Amino acid sequence: MKLYSLRNPIFTLVLSLLIFQNSHASVSTEKVLHWDFPLPRVHTGVVLGNGIQGLMVWGQDNQLNISIARAGFWDRRGGREFTQKVDFQELREILEDYDEERINEIFGNDSAFQRFSFRTRQIGGGRLELHFPTGWKLNAATLTLTNATLEITVSDENKTPHVLTLRQAIKDEVAVIDLPENLPIQTRLVASFDHEAVSEPLEYAEVDAPVKWGSSEDQSEGFCQYLPEDDPLALGYHRNGDQIALMTVLGEDAENTVKQSIEAIDFSEYEAERLEWWSQYWQDVPHLVIPDPMLQRVYDYGLFKQACVNPPHGVAATLQGPFMEEHKLPPWSNDYHFNINVQMMYLPSLASNRPDHFWPMWEMLMSWMPLLQENAKQFYGNENAIIMPHAVDDQGQIVGSFWTGIIDQACAAWMGQLAWQHYRYTMDERILEEIAYPIMVGAFEGYWSMLEEVQREDGQTILSLPVSVSPEFRGRSINAWGQNASFQLAALHMLCQNLTKAADLLEQEADPRWQEVTERVPHYAVIPFPHHQNPENIRYRIGLWDGLDLIESHRHHSHLAAVYPFNTIDIFSEEHEDIVLNSYRQWTIKGTGQWSGWCVPWASILHNRIGQTEAALAWLHYWHQNYVNEGGNTLHNVGYRGMSRIGSNDHHKLPFMAHNGEIMQLDAAFGALDAIHHFMVQQHQDVLHVLPEIPRDWKDYSFENIRVEGAFQISATVKDKQREYVQVHSLAGGSLTLAHNLGERVTVDGLLFQGEIITLNFEAGETKTIQPVD
Repeated sequence: MKLYSLRNPIFTLVLSLLIFQNSHASVSTEKVLHWDFPLPRVHTGVVLGNGIQGLMVWGQDNQLNISIARAGFWDRRGGREFTQKVDFQELREILEDYDEERINEIFGNDSAFQRFSFRTRQIGGGRLELHFPTGWKLNAATLTLTNATLEITVSDENKTPHVLTLRQAIKDEVAVIDLPENLPIQTRLVASFDHEAVSEPLEYAEVDAPVKWGSSEDQSEGFCQYLPEDDPLALGYHRNGDQIALMTVLGEDAENTVKQSIEAIDFSEYEAERLEWWSQYWQDVPHLVIPDPMLQRVYDYGLFKQACVNPPHGVAATLQGPFMEEHKLPPWSNDYHFNINVQMMYLPSLASNRPDHFWPMWEMLMSWMPLLQENAKQFYGNENAIIMPHAVDDQGQIVGSFWTGIIDQACAAWMGQLAWQHYRYTMDERILEEIAYPIMVGAFEGYWSMLEEVQREDGQTILSLPVSVSPEFRGRSINAWGQNASFQLAALHMLCQNLTKAADLLEQEADPRWQEVTERVPHYAVIPFPHHQNPENIRYRIGLWDGLDLIESHRHHSHLAAVYPFNTIDIFSEEHEDIVLNSYRQWTIKGTGQWSGWCVPWASILHNRIGQTEAALAWLHYWHQNYVNEGGNTLHNVGYRGMSRIGSNDHHKLPFMAHNGEIMQLDAAFGALDAIHHFMVQQHQDVLHVLPEIPRDWKDYSFENIRVEGAFQISATVKDKQREYVQVHSLAGGSLTLAHNLGERVTVDGLLFQGEIITLNFEAGETKTIQPVD
């Protein structure tokens, strides 16, 4: 049996399509989103952000809440330096002896959810409450995406509607609420510290209560949350007639700055810049017309959140970005996770024509390079290597004691790939030379320091990774490792493939070790298994590492990294096709019982790349029903019991303002953007596939200006289930090999071409249109 091919699928996976009708939100072609109240929890709130200050607008009945946070408000005490207690060879001996006590001594043994600890973490800001008179009721929220303006409609006791408008500056920590004339409201400012779930662990960590000023009677209040060693955060609001100004400041003089500035805020000073920025953003990003209202809303709101979370002028984005709850400390410290989450949050910026969104991340990461090199020198004994732990704060300090993540070399490799992709989507050699190449070289050197020669049973001598991990599988247990983890092997091959190309572009001599790795390192760990009908027929599939099959459901699909995201093998080749198919079956059998929210869009991408378009689509619907709350925000834990062991407390059943443990993360929102792009274009090694498969129920759809590798922008239209044309615009010149899926014979600007895969050459700025020949 052959692999489910993008070009000619021969097997149809029967999977029920779960259709979810969201009564709370809808989207129109005018880029307007609408919500009906109640939005009863902070993470159901409509979001506004500028990459620095985050607002979440939520409420019920006659109470409107605006949760306000500031990205980068870190208490960095408790951040761990990379261990100096062990090097790689010593660690190998400890693991081979299964000495768990020694592992805990070296790396620590605290939980990510341990409340009372000194742990580097971000802290939320506060909440502004607007209380309307008894008998008034919140009705609806309307967000105009194109100018980031949020309108809140509230009805009085006579059911007469009144509209409040919320706007936010694009590069400053300022927002305003425009009120109807003489609107009768009471206001109240609540600090994060005012909640017991925050104050108790912070007091344990020797953080004092905030300094407060003003009064709700005057409708002018503020507070400043000081920290023992890091900069304080000040937050305040002030009502002046029919406008309420909001302001945050992070810095040494935060308290005085807010006190002295907030009453004088004139939002007209920010309005022109705000409108111009948002107008340019929506001109830049692709335009998709999707014949699926749910996916259209996910796509449009996802693009909006991208602008709110990781713009070029913002703070490098963490798990929640600037959208931190105030009633509890953010889960996982709202840190940087480099074993998939950061990558998911940034990759769509490339396809959506906003590559400059990467710069805050690159500036932060490159400032860490001396630290990453020193870490690797201690651990590997290689001064040319880098090692990047999977969970860190904004200074590269380790968050927590998850030892398998601390030694996960693929974190550095994956960021190297992301930098390489940034180059490939822009063709900007500065990115290649100054960012991608140094990261990839450092990541490779780390791998090379671990490799050893091993003789197989068949007599072949290979290069092997004696200690390797597959992200988060078996947690931080003493047996959470093995030889030749497939994820690590794929990352290493990706590095060598890309480094070879990069050296050629930079006119540098290729390192012969890259070719040696290509020839002598396995692509993945192979697990033999008997055919279910003929046990004597031994077949093979990809395992997590040597000797370990995928034995249970797991949120990280990392063992399939050679398929995606590293794209290191030709899945249609005779060498890999059956093995990939067998691996796909095993992964499908193990199911979703231990999945988290962000891994479902990842699963959709894997289905799509293997040619199972209907499964890819169905899983996005499943994700939306189970991992997107009524406010349209994406969850880490499943929203309802019975769907995954990584479950919820049925937060939708809790009363308004109740303390809750709902975990919102942004990675899935951006992963869904990437998953939707995969219905339109897919890069398989050196070939771009355009409109690889048309979903069964999609009749008419189109897309404009999705950017792909080589700095090309692709547009295409499907009408009545027929591909009408593909248009290619080149930003940088060069050649493009594409599978156009328009038939055996096509015209390119009127010239006849033969073949389903063609190569076209472009000058910078040139556009070519490919059409089928009837």
